Amino acid sequence: MGILSTGNIARQFATGALSAQRCVLAAVGSRELAGAKAFADAYRIAFAFGSYAELVNSPEVDAVYNALPNSLHHEWTLAALNAGKHVLCEKPLASDARQAREMFDGAERTGRVLVEAFMYRSHPQTLGALEAVRSGAIGDLKLIRTSFCYRTRRVEGNIRFDPNLAGGGLMDIGCYCIDFSRLFAGSKVVRVDVTGHVHDSGVDDLAAGTLTFANGIIASFTCGMTLQADNTAYLCGSEGYIEIPVPWKPPLEKAGFTIARGTPPKMDAVGQPAPAAPPREWRATPSGALYALEADDFAATVLDRQSPRVSRADSVGTMEILDLMRGRLGIL
Repeated sequence: MGILSTGNIARQFATGALSAQRCVLAAVGSRELAGAKAFADAYRIAFAFGSYAELVNSPEVDAVYNALPNSLHHEWTLAALNAGKHVLCEKPLASDARQAREMFDGAERTGRVLVEAFMYRSHPQTLGALEAVRSGAIGDLKLIRTSFCYRTRRVEGNIRFDPNLAGGGLMDIGCYCIDFSRLFAGSKVVRVDVTGHVHDSGVDDLAAGTLTFANGIIASFTCGMTLQADNTAYLCGSEGYIEIPVPWKPPLEKAGFTIARGTPPKMDAVGQPAPAAPPREWRATPSGALYALEADDFAATVLDRQSPRVSRADSVGTMEILDLMRGRLGIL
């Protein structure tokens, strides 16, 4: 794999990918050769290039991890695909749904694999919670609640606050909440609602939204870049609920989730036996380096034709919702 960019997310991916079983970090490309060489030295990477074009055209590279700013995903993913490389592209896949469709069309035209990099989807914690819901552990899923917020004071020079780079809270972290909700609901979105606050820079720095699905499930979420929150996920069903304390970046140790059951209301308790199930049940799951798990899943899609963790329909559908929400906030 070759890495496009030497930024923060590229460093996180490289750190994890060093322990991947099915891929090797072979090259890194940056706008400046000195930065690429420093990155290569830090992560034991053989080849460093002083341009993105050299990286995507390198014969040493089979696949590209695109960690560039959102506004560059479309251009350089297509360049990599056209150069015969498979692409793992950071979320959000593109600046809008039109670009996302063009990127997948490019993958189909070139016979290459394109997958959006929602790393939490590869973790056993996510897979375990999904299996618990599907097995009926909480009865019928009714409501999904997610939160992803952080408080940053570094605005100047921060790509997340630059509208020209497709920044904003919805694009940076709200996309996780939308993707998670669609994964667990497993149904078509039939209604989208959103409210939010637009920062002086011209991007959304706080947003709250709801998704209504065709099967009756409702999802609510909050995301923001200027506030603190609990950053948890809840899956609420007719017979209990699942609480995931660290849904987005599961820990290296003690990953898992809680299945909980509320006390029945007094109106239902008269003459009825107390529920036999425990009120709170912790389900531990295997763990591992998050980005190594993602890299190996991507490798399995390329090498074994394993279904991608995030499909074309997943990625385009999420981008369509982001387009709607950003349009309603007046920032697209």
